[in-house]
Amino acid sequence: MSPYAKIASHQDEIPSVELYLNSLSFTANIVAPIFFIVFLGYLLKRMHIIDDNFINTASKLVFVITLPALVFMSISRTDFHAVFNPEQLGFVFISILIFFIGLWVIGKYWIKQPQDLGVFIQGGFRSNYGIIGLAVSYNLFSDSGLAQASLLLALVIPLFNVLSIIALALPAKKTGVSSFSSTVFEIVKNPLIIAVLLALPFSYFDFQLPEVAEKTGRYFANLTLPLALLAIGGSLNLASLRSTSAHATWATISKLILMPLILTFAAWSYGFKGQDLAMLMILFGCPTAAASFVMAKGMGGNAELAANIILMTTLGSVLTLSAGIYLLRVTAVI
Repeated sequence: MSPYAKIASHQDEIPSVELYLNSLSFTANIVAPIFFIVFLGYLLKRMHIIDDNFINTASKLVFVITLPALVFMSISRTDFHAVFNPEQLGFVFISILIFFIGLWVIGKYWIKQPQDLGVFIQGGFRSNYGIIGLAVSYNLFSDSGLAQASLLLALVIPLFNVLSIIALALPAKKTGVSSFSSTVFEIVKNPLIIAVLLALPFSYFDFQLPEVAEKTGRYFANLTLPLALLAIGGSLNLASLRSTSAHATWATISKLILMPLILTFAAWSYGFKGQDLAMLMILFGCPTAAASFVMAKGMGGNAELAANIILMTTLGSVLTLSAGIYLLRVTAVI
């Protein structure tokens, strides 16, 4: 290779390296504040500024009021008609459902405690798409990415929550045979599902909330993340991290490596390209949702294991999500 060819080759590599560094920096800026708030919750608990009563009350408040408010406000402001893509939505629904079933089949053979099994399954498939996913989508594709991500969010919020309720409820049945009607009732009465059902007409018909209701909803929605993350940090027990590390590690590998690799490759094989493929990779590659801790605690699952999975996937996603974006870039997908 001539010196001029080497220089040209080197110049061609610079944008890819710069994109990788920018993507890594951006993802770190999204993840670092979350980790710091969790660590603050851990410190406040050890300093006895907050206690178990605060954690229990905060978790219940988030689960019943503030998180449903966040879900409602996010979906109700989405332009349903502008971003509706039934083929992409159908692929997301089917692929997540298959991956969920696969996690359950594999997990039940080596996880004996039902409160651990449900949390492992939830931690292995449920993405923090409403926070990190939307931010990354907007950073890559601006308003079009945000609009497309918002409609995907409207699908995955009920899907993730229904599947999470099933995962947490069915293994915990003492008889081993769950009542279908009672499980359906638990799903229907879930505050997050109710919030989605109430928000969809606002999105579809472009209804507008009164200004007072809009501001009140935003106030409650803005409480969600700090309260949930403080509760996660306060519940974190480093001693339990060692005892549950195998479950947390495998859930992390599933969420950050297996799920994005398998499902993104399946999407590419199916024919998704460009922005559509990148949006799916972001959805599948996001860390485990902070809401999984709230739901695990509210439904009697292993909340400490849920907190450990959230921490490990959130920290690890700085590398894996940035690497995924970089790979899509260098292969000219985006």
